[in-house]
Amino acid sequence: MSVNNEAPKVKTANTANHLAYSRYLEVVSSSQAPRARELAKQLNISEGELVACRQGIETWAIKPPFQDLLALLEGVGEVMTITRNDEAVHETTGTYHKFSFMEKSNMGLVLSDDIDLRLFIGQWHSAFHVVENGRHSIQFFNAHGLALHKIYRTDNTLSEKWDALITEFRDASPVTPTYLPLEEEQEPISELPANFDQARFAIEWSELKDVHEYHGMLKRHGLSRTQALSQIGDQWATKLEQDSVKNAITFAEEKNCNIMVFVGNKGCIQIFSGEVHRLMQQGPWFNVLDPGFNLHLREDLIAETWAIKRPSSDGIITSIEAFNAKGDSILTLFGKRKPGNPELPLWQNIVEKVISLSAKQETTS
Repeated sequence: MSVNNEAPKVKTANTANHLAYSRYLEVVSSSQAPRARELAKQLNISEGELVACRQGIETWAIKPPFQDLLALLEGVGEVMTITRNDEAVHETTGTYHKFSFMEKSNMGLVLSDDIDLRLFIGQWHSAFHVVENGRHSIQFFNAHGLALHKIYRTDNTLSEKWDALITEFRDASPVTPTYLPLEEEQEPISELPANFDQARFAIEWSELKDVHEYHGMLKRHGLSRTQALSQIGDQWATKLEQDSVKNAITFAEEKNCNIMVFVGNKGCIQIFSGEVHRLMQQGPWFNVLDPGFNLHLREDLIAETWAIKRPSSDGIITSIEAFNAKGDSILTLFGKRKPGNPELPLWQNIVEKVISLSAKQETTS
């Protein structure tokens, strides 16, 4: 079964959508169009608006609840998933299997070796089937029109199953979604809470039993991630140079060390676990270009990088995390491990090597 891409068009469209579509046509016809997020910024609209303005032409609304569609994606076979923020793009290829949904928290999980996701579906406002230059995808957006997660058909996708899924979930009576204005850039909060107890915070950090307790601890003390790292001391957190993520991945490639790469936004966290091999620098972008995993990282947009140690019932868990100028997490690296197992000594050695190299760079700069 194939999808008729000449699906019923929206019967009414507001002036803003007509204007956005006209501007979109002008850009894509006059030059080599940039990627969707950059094109939306160029047009001063959200990526959600960029997709919605083509409703019935290149895009078709998908009806909620979105977890119903996700639960059936395993049946289409291989797909490519993309989750990104402004500074990093994370792409994995595999099967969308072992999906589960927790209704109480409105959260979905995909837990497999090839596709590993944490889906905060409460943040998902709209979704579209998109066909651009012959590429089919399903794209999800939040209330501000920011792209949260994208699922692409590949050459190995079972096309008839994909088409049947799209037919089942395409909205037959679509209403053009409205999006809230894009959130204004805010300066990170630098002042500590008035009642911050550093000694108590240090004790609680030392008593952590699971890395998942970490964010609850920060919330109790009213700290941002970067505030917490600046306050805990060198025993647990070491500030690094800007190129430390690249150095860690490079050392992992040299030692064939299995790592975990987390990239996320408010609606999704996507995780890769395994070895990395093909590394490439292209201008400000540092890239991993392996068959089942691609990473694209804008190194120049990294404002802070930290090596972090957290105690757990499995021993010390070590990570390297990069943040943007707002204090938002861009990317986090761990050594690959399963709960109940200690951390890889090889990964700990790599982190120590990154810390040593960063210290040498600091003293010579």
